[in-house]
Amino acid sequence: MSQGPVERMLTTDDVARVLGVKKATVYAYVSRGLLASRRHGGGKESVFRETDVRAFAGQRRRAGTSFDGSETPVTHTGITLITGDRLYYRGFEATALARRESYESVASLLWTGRLEHAAFGADSNLRTVAAAVTGPLPEAACLTDRLRVIVAAAGATDPLRFDTSPAAVVATGRTLLDTMVAALPSLGSEPRVPGGFPLAGALWERLSAAAPTEDGIAALNAALVLLADHDLAASTYAARVAASTRADPYAVVSAGLATLAGPLHGAASGLAVEMLAIAIRTGDVVGTISDRLRSGGSVPGFGHPLYSGVDPRAVALLDVTAKAGDDEQALSVIADVAEAMRSRAGIEPNVDFALAALSLLTGMRPDAGETIFAIARTAGWLAHAMEEYANPPSRFRPTARYAGRPPGE
Repeated sequence: MSQGPVERMLTTDDVARVLGVKKATVYAYVSRGLLASRRHGGGKESVFRETDVRAFAGQRRRAGTSFDGSETPVTHTGITLITGDRLYYRGFEATALARRESYESVASLLWTGRLEHAAFGADSNLRTVAAAVTGPLPEAACLTDRLRVIVAAAGATDPLRFDTSPAAVVATGRTLLDTMVAALPSLGSEPRVPGGFPLAGALWERLSAAAPTEDGIAALNAALVLLADHDLAASTYAARVAASTRADPYAVVSAGLATLAGPLHGAASGLAVEMLAIAIRTGDVVGTISDRLRSGGSVPGFGHPLYSGVDPRAVALLDVTAKAGDDEQALSVIADVAEAMRSRAGIEPNVDFALAALSLLTGMRPDAGETIFAIARTAGWLAHAMEEYANPPSRFRPTARYAGRPPGE
């Protein structure tokens, strides 16, 4: 009676070579139940079926996991697509949404997949708590510092914050966003402009002392829509890592806010505001750019690694912003700065440049851009959290390569 082919067995050294790892890593895979081994009949050495090892290798490559033990799982998302120079939210082009839809509608789209305007729920008790905890902060405290305090206090106040079901997260998001805006100090006493952008109207009073206009509110709403999500940006990745540990939605937003604070992320528009303000005051566009380069820095507000040409968010926001301000000289200088960088360096403005232009042309606070970014991206963080809650927990577990002093030295 003929027998089938003999299964080839691999030693631990063989497996380490196939996977490109150390023997200790192979043992770690075995201890975690990821790879099956058996004792060799002639000794103490473990052996592995070659088919099992090859299958494991293919599985780990598909999962995006490196064999040195550093987990980098591929994140599948149905929220945002960036392709070429276009940005889509659940199949809808973001620039088109920014021209016609409210931020509230786009938040609903990100959270539920349905493009429908749903008013954000106000909670008077939560507003009172948020006002109480931010009251002692100095007047000089930036608005995003206040937002971090507001979110932490809101989480501590909500006894049901650990409910991570989709419906609960949506309800939390709507109430939290209302509270984040309402608890910021108001700068103006002008009546709100009636229209379909209520959150943008409420936020305007916190960012600018200038009387609101329909074009101004529309531009601010467009900025909120365009910044609502942007794939796995650093703050969104941090939010997903928090959600993977089953942190509550408030903690997820806190993780996003903490990461957003860096000057290379959410605070980048502040650097562009400073540069544009100098160019507007002096009228010397080339000199302003030259000073930035001479000091060893880059020119803020230009270029983006995810777009091959133009940042579509910048194009759309600059377009609506041009209608929101009446300072023709400032608008001309801003356009000249963009053209100078385009013609001399071949680099297009990004959304941080457009945020800076919006802030300057509408008389907003210097930190308005970072505040708009933080509030807008809260919708995206919570959308990604809902996706992550549906994934296996604690997916993100990188392993460090120790490079310090060897033990015993």
